[in-house]
Amino acid sequence: MDIRPVDATATTDERAAVNALLGPPQSAWDGGPRGNPRDAHVAAVGGRDTRARRHLLLPALRALQSRVGWISEGGLGYVCDRLNVPPADAWGVATFYALLFTAPTPRRIVHVCDDIACKARGADAVTSALERAVGPPLGHASHSARTAPHDAAALAPRASGWMRSPCLGRCDRAPAAFVAAAGERPYEALIGDATADRVQALLNGADAGFPQGTVVRQPVEQLRLLRRVGRVDPASIDAYRADGGFAALEKARGIGAAAVIAEVTAAGLLGRGGAAFPTGRKWEAVRSEPATPHYLICNADESEPGTFKDRVLMEEDPFAIVEAMAIAAFATGCERGYVYVRGEYPLAAARLQHAIDAARVAGLLGTLDIEIRRGAGAYICGEETAIFESIEGRRGEPRNKPPFPVQAGLFGKPTVVNNVETLANVPHILLGGAAAFAAVGTAASAGTRLFCLSGNVEHPGVYEAPYGVTLRALIDLAGGLAPGRTLRAVLLGGAAGSFVRPEDVDLRLTHEDTRAAGTTLGSGVVMVLDDSVDLRALVLRIASFFRDESCGQCVPCRVGTIRQEEALHRLSAAPGGRLPAEELVLLDDVGAAMRDASICGLGQTAYSAIESAIKRLHLFDGSGAPR
Repeated sequence: MDIRPVDATATTDERAAVNALLGPPQSAWDGGPRGNPRDAHVAAVGGRDTRARRHLLLPALRALQSRVGWISEGGLGYVCDRLNVPPADAWGVATFYALLFTAPTPRRIVHVCDDIACKARGADAVTSALERAVGPPLGHASHSARTAPHDAAALAPRASGWMRSPCLGRCDRAPAAFVAAAGERPYEALIGDATADRVQALLNGADAGFPQGTVVRQPVEQLRLLRRVGRVDPASIDAYRADGGFAALEKARGIGAAAVIAEVTAAGLLGRGGAAFPTGRKWEAVRSEPATPHYLICNADESEPGTFKDRVLMEEDPFAIVEAMAIAAFATGCERGYVYVRGEYPLAAARLQHAIDAARVAGLLGTLDIEIRRGAGAYICGEETAIFESIEGRRGEPRNKPPFPVQAGLFGKPTVVNNVETLANVPHILLGGAAAFAAVGTAASAGTRLFCLSGNVEHPGVYEAPYGVTLRALIDLAGGLAPGRTLRAVLLGGAAGSFVRPEDVDLRLTHEDTRAAGTTLGSGVVMVLDDSVDLRALVLRIASFFRDESCGQCVPCRVGTIRQEEALHRLSAAPGGRLPAEELVLLDDVGAAMRDASICGLGQTAYSAIESAIKRLHLFDGSGAPR
C-alpha cells in the first residue's frame, strides 16, 4: 500500500468544495494545520473519527469533480487528509468511476448515448455529425494519464467537449444525452431527442430547458404504480397526501412489523430488479437477525441498457418511494436508509431529496434517516454487494457470497436491498390487501409489472401490465412498428438478457414462461428491433459494453469479456461474415467460463444476448441476416 503523502496542495476552490461537504477541519487529524501539540491530547476529532468517515470518500470526490471538473493530485491529497485514506487507495476509487476524471478535462461535457436503444433510434447519425462538426469525442482512457497539478493551468483544457456514453436511461426519448458542467454552481441535465445541433448548443453553454415529462398512454383505471404520473404534482406533499399518500405507512404502524411482512409474503411480491427473489422472505431474514443496526438500501442505480422505469417513478412519484422505504424500514427494524441513485439521474435525485426533506419536516419518517448517495458511472454498482462497497467509499467491486446481505451487508450489518419498483408495490399491497395483489398476474408471478418499451416502436415508454401479458400485446400497446417495417427481433431483459424471434411474440411475460422459453424478463426491458437495424452492430455494442463495464476483479469476467469481443470482431472481418467453427467453440467456452466462474451477475450474463443472437437468431450463419 502506498502511504506516500501527496506533495501538491489543493486550490482554494478544491478546499471549498470538500469543506462544503465535510465541514472545516477540526484538528490536525482532520486535515487541519499540523504542529498543535494539544491535538494529540484534546482534539475533538481524532484519527478514529476521521477513519470512520471513510464512507464519504465518493461524495467528496464527486464534490471535487462538480466544482473544478476533475480530480487533481492536490485535491485528492486534501480529501485523503480529511478522511485519513491512503492516497493510493483513494486513487483506486477515483479511477474506478467513469464520471470522475483524474486529468484536466473540459468543465462542460456532454455525454452522448450510443448504446443499443439509441442506436436503433439514430444515435450513430448524431455522433457522426458531431465528429464532423465538433471533432472526435473525448476518450475515457486518455483521462487516466497522470498530470502534475501545477501543469493544469498550462494545459488549458477546452471549455467543453463531448463523449460517447453507455445507456443513459432515457430510451423513451432516444437518442439521449447527459450534460455536466463544473463550477461554483454545477449544472447537470439528462435530455432526450438529442440531435447534433442540440448537443452543439449544449456544448456552447445553452441550458437544457425545462425537464421533459413522462407521458403515460394508458387509462388511469389500468394503472397501479403509474397512476399518479402526470396527474399528481411530484413536488407537493399535500397533493400526494390528498391522493391517499402515507395512508399505507399509517396502516403499517397500526398492524405492526410482523403483520406487514406477513402481508408482503402472502402477496407473493418478487423483486423487480432481475433476480426475482421473494421480498417477504428477505424482509423476515433481516428482521430476525440479532445484530444491529439494520440498514435499508433502495437500489436506484438502474444501468441495464434499455431500463428507465425506476427513473420515471423517482421523477414522477417520489413520495411513494419515500413512503415505501419508511414501511420497509419499520418492518425490518432499520433506522437508516440509503437511496443509491445513478449519477446520470440528477432530476430523480433532486425530487427524491425534496420528498425526503418534506416528509421529515412533516414528521412522517419518525426516527428513520434516509440519505441519498449518487453513483458516478459504474454499471456494476447495480449489483447489491457492489453498492455496499461504493457506499463505504471503496471501488464498486462485488463481494463473494456467503455471507449474504441479510446477514452481513452494509458496514457488515444485516441489510435489506430492494429496487425502486419493488418498493413501489408495497403501499398498494398494504392498502389493497395481499389477496387482491396476488389475484393479478399468475400464481408464480403476482401483480403488475413495468415494462420499458424502446427501440423501433411508435411510442417508446414505460407501460404497466399484469404478469402474463403477451409480447405481442405489449408491442401493440406501444403503437406497434412504423408502417412498412417488419419485426426482426426483440431483446428481452437488456444487455444481460437475450434475443427472441418474431415468431415468439405470443410469449407470455411471466417468470415461469420466459424461463421455460430460455430467456428472462430481467429488469423489464422490451427492446423492439425492426428491419432497419444492423443487428450485428448491436451485438458488437453489447460485447463492448460488457468489456467496458467489467470491474476486473475476477479473471473469468475480466478476460472473458475481452476475448468475447475479439472473437466477434474477427467474425465481422471474416469473408462472408460466416462464423468459423473454431470461433463458435471459443465463444461457447468463454461464455461457459464466465457463466460458471464469475463472482457476480455481470460476468454470468455477459454471453447471454450474444449466445441467443448466434443460436436463436442465427445471426452469424453466413446468410448475412437472421433467420
